[in-house]
Amino acid sequence: MDHDHEHVLIPRLKRQLVERQIDRREFLRYATFLGMSAPAAYAFAGRIAGQPLVAPAAAQNLPRGGTLRLGMRCQDLKSPHTYSWIESANTARQVVDYLTVTGVDNVTRPGLVEKWEASPDLKTWTLKLRRNVKWHNGRQFNADDVVWNLKRVLDPKTGSSVVGLMKGFLLEEFETGEKDDKGNAKKSTRLWDANAIQKVDAFTVRLNGKTPQLAIPEQLFHYPLLILDPAENGEFKVGSNGTGAFTLVESEVGRRQVLKARKEPYWGGGPYLDQIEFIDLGDDPAAAVSALASKQVDGLYAADIVQLDALQKLPHVQMYSVTTAYTATARVQPVKPFDDKRVRQALRYAIDSNVILQIAHRGLGQAGEHHHVSPVHPEYAKLVPFQRDVAKARRLLAEAGHPNGIDTEIVCRPQPGWELLAVQAMVEQWKEAGIRVKINVMPSTQYWEVWTKVPFGFTTWAHRPLGVMSLALAYRTGVPWNESKYSNPEFDRLLSLAEGTIDVAARREVMAQLERILQDDGPIVQPVWRAIFTFHDKRVQGFKAHPTLYIFGHQLAIAT
Repeated sequence: MDHDHEHVLIPRLKRQLVERQIDRREFLRYATFLGMSAPAAYAFAGRIAGQPLVAPAAAQNLPRGGTLRLGMRCQDLKSPHTYSWIESANTARQVVDYLTVTGVDNVTRPGLVEKWEASPDLKTWTLKLRRNVKWHNGRQFNADDVVWNLKRVLDPKTGSSVVGLMKGFLLEEFETGEKDDKGNAKKSTRLWDANAIQKVDAFTVRLNGKTPQLAIPEQLFHYPLLILDPAENGEFKVGSNGTGAFTLVESEVGRRQVLKARKEPYWGGGPYLDQIEFIDLGDDPAAAVSALASKQVDGLYAADIVQLDALQKLPHVQMYSVTTAYTATARVQPVKPFDDKRVRQALRYAIDSNVILQIAHRGLGQAGEHHHVSPVHPEYAKLVPFQRDVAKARRLLAEAGHPNGIDTEIVCRPQPGWELLAVQAMVEQWKEAGIRVKINVMPSTQYWEVWTKVPFGFTTWAHRPLGVMSLALAYRTGVPWNESKYSNPEFDRLLSLAEGTIDVAARREVMAQLERILQDDGPIVQPVWRAIFTFHDKRVQGFKAHPTLYIFGHQLAIAT
């Protein structure tokens, strides 16, 4: 963005950085949101700090050719806009692209959108598209493609989690005229205005929101928001058209997925590889160790804490790790006995997050605080630390009408291994408060089908660069990924307020209120923020660990 059009809020951000009201990470995050280029933001932050801040390096001269084989679960790829697991998106992202890309440094940069501009009030976002992108079938990529994809993900019939992110900004609720089984009016969502998603010209799309929204560039990289060819009607399969560097040539769920590099140069640079193969190694962590040890695979999508020692002993591999807001939450739905807030509070007071962190994750990561906003999030507000209090948990249960405690069941999956370890550790601690919990371990493939349906479950949540994104996806009333069916009008109101508040101090104040609501009223026990690490053969080049475990195949190479 040239200086003449600098967003009106950028000078304020620069001043806040100079006066130490915000740190460099926050400055980079917000300045790039508002349309400042990443190199310019890095340069300014470096000057203020008196030392150069180095942006992640661009790819050097990497070797060309070869096949890269990665161990990763191979899931059903049919419907990208409703993906709810990173693995499926990792395969599809090699073929189809995103409008923006959040890098390993948590800074969002242009993707299919060449640049964006926000109005001073943050209600209008103008997206200028690249003109040099062609679909694999030779057709020019254009604004119609973007408008079709955005309208599709926001259509409640699609069932995409993007609704959770953009509901406050672009959607309104309305009553459908039908009643639910309790006699309440059924509600749905629709675009708040006929012009909410506007095609300005062949390469410009404008989002006209009803409220300010700071995180639009970030939301456009939410992993189900892959830009599909409208002609394929939201489906993805072998041979699907895309704008990416690869074509999907083979896909067998639970076995393997194979991608071939395209001959034509890719607009985003690369690719260097001839082929990528994702190989499904199943639920047993030992299988991943032996596959890497015997060189059946060249790397793993993610490594598990229970494999760490064995993997670190392999001489031909390298470990990569990254600070992240990856977590898992034990969450309840509002069915008896969990429809009583005191029972939900008892679940939290009965556990010691620091102990769970040691048992489940060897202390790597950070203790959770039961509000799903991480210390790595720029708007994180530090509250008084949450203390275990078994006597208080028992008292709350008695007040809720359970003087002898409760019996219930939690559903979880066996892989990654740390999740089961965490659940077992919580179950032991709950027992002391009279909360008797049976563990139902489901194969991952089965859990993927029912994760939003079980009354009490333990679910992985991926890293998001902003705390408001996690809260919007998981706890906003009525959105597809709200697996706990949580609904709190005051929480929803404050969340929309936080999404549109640029001033960091003011925003953190709102975040503190949101965090307190979840600690007091919320449906979750959140024991840990986990550390992320993975391992690749030393012949793999160009790899950087992304905090959300995303794989960018066009940047990778392998020395033959």
